[in-house]
Amino acid sequence: MLFIAFCKALDECQHCFHQWQHAAFSFLLAAQRGKQECLYICPMDAKEMYMRRCFELARLGEGFTAPNPMVGAVLVHNGRIIGEGYHASYGQAHAEVNAVGSVQPDDKNLIPQSTLYVSLEPCCIHGRTPPCTSLILQEKIPEVVVSVLDYTAEVRGKGLELLRSEGVKVTAGVLAEEGAELSIVRNTFVAKRRPFIALKYARSKDGFMGVRGRQVWISNRYSRRLSHKLRNRFDAILVGTNTALTDDPSLDNRLWYGTSPAKVLLDRNLRVPPESKLFHTPGKTLVVCEAMPDRHSYPEQVEFIRCAFDTELPGSLLQNLAGRNISSLLVEGGAVTLNHFIDQGLWDEAWIFTSNHRLGEGIQAPPLAGVEVSGFQLGSDRITVLHAISRRKFSAEIARLSACS
Repeated sequence: MLFIAFCKALDECQHCFHQWQHAAFSFLLAAQRGKQECLYICPMDAKEMYMRRCFELARLGEGFTAPNPMVGAVLVHNGRIIGEGYHASYGQAHAEVNAVGSVQPDDKNLIPQSTLYVSLEPCCIHGRTPPCTSLILQEKIPEVVVSVLDYTAEVRGKGLELLRSEGVKVTAGVLAEEGAELSIVRNTFVAKRRPFIALKYARSKDGFMGVRGRQVWISNRYSRRLSHKLRNRFDAILVGTNTALTDDPSLDNRLWYGTSPAKVLLDRNLRVPPESKLFHTPGKTLVVCEAMPDRHSYPEQVEFIRCAFDTELPGSLLQNLAGRNISSLLVEGGAVTLNHFIDQGLWDEAWIFTSNHRLGEGIQAPPLAGVEVSGFQLGSDRITVLHAISRRKFSAEIARLSACS
């Protein structure tokens, strides 16, 4: 399998992938700029082809843009890509800016005759960077094609309305279902005012996810690397007291390129000792507790959130995390913690790693009802990806409203 071969390559070169990724991007852009090799296709296929390229570019920013969305943009003149870009990191230039900035000097005069394709509605508000709608108007770009709306309250269709009011031809809803999935983390965050939530756990073939009181490795080494790849995608990772005491996890990203998430520990009575690994790995650790902490016993990067451990805990915690601009949360367990979120319907996606080994007895893995969207074999493990029904409905709503915009 390609992922396994890739894992083996990473074992030899931990830092090569990010360099390869950007080299590939530069190569493709250079190839597209070559007028003698430009590809002309029928107009019926053109919008979707260029939008798929926007999606490809957007994903290059995975793990680096939060709480902003991943966005890709392509500038096309008469069937030839003259510029493309993506949002590479939070606080840096947006995809539209990078696409326009990548146009070669000889092609600058073509910008006012070109079409801009963007995977997400251009922003019309001034945040850390100026609004992209202003750039589009400044560059006199006559046509803009987008996939889906940005559900940020101050945007949500207003960017498209502004462009239309200034005479720009706007088409929305191109590959809207795919675009809605690409932007689902950001749109969940801004629309529901909570982080996008993914559950992740490993279980044995007979349905157990551990043995109480001792650490048990269930998944194989390829699955563990995939788990770290997931950690790069999320702003924060959460575990409960029992998992922290039994496994003493670091909760960082050591086996994939990119960033490590903030760590969130549910520890009602502060039973997890201050010398535990998760307090000492780089990055912030948030401890959710009822007990009064001895602040001086913990490293400086540890913060405490005092909450009542009642039925309102998950909702209160998610509201607190959203206030900290944490837009996505990976819940890794254990069973009690996972069930807190499952029982209240507070999840959007689930990654279930099923081993071919049996434990015979232990902690029962939680039952989970959702829509299976992916399933594949990773060595001896079976990986299943589920979407919550609520997430499917929300994604479909984004696609429908975008197509009508």
